[in-house]
Amino acid sequence: MKRNEAENKISDGSLKKEMRVRPIKHGTVIDHITAGQALNVLKILGISGTTTAVVSVAMNVPSGVLEKKDIVKIEDRELKETEVDRISLIAPDATINIIRDFEVIDKHRVELPLQLEGVMKCDNPNCISNTVEPVISKFTVNKKPVELRCIYCDHVISEGIAEHLI
Repeated sequence: MKRNEAENKISDGSLKKEMRVRPIKHGTVIDHITAGQALNVLKILGISGTTTAVVSVAMNVPSGVLEKKDIVKIEDRELKETEVDRISLIAPDATINIIRDFEVIDKHRVELPLQLEGVMKCDNPNCISNTVEPVISKFTVNKKPVELRCIYCDHVISEGIAEHLI
């Protein structure tokens, strides 16, 4: 019996099957996404069901670090800084892996910015940023736990952050 078969043998003698996602030649892998947030990551990246991009999504994958995590792989695309900032709001432990010629050439954790401008919508209907005034929304960011405070009205957003992204 081959070594891999021995490692994958189940107690009844049959072989367990592993589902594998093929490696990407060029693109980005977003790993350690907070479980359940992969679809919000796709929304942030503007990826819908009608995309021509090759996208792989794994949800609720067992993880030694987070217990469960999501993973998103996007072929032939590297993320913009503004996209990474938005992802950091819903997945503060995420890592971004840049792949070129099947090799990870850069790997880094997302970092929450200290301030966000024009990224979120304040959910206080009386906030000046929600009027006809030409005011861009601005929030200060608290990192643990993630909380966003509107600089105009002091309203705090700590839950449902993905729904407030512009």
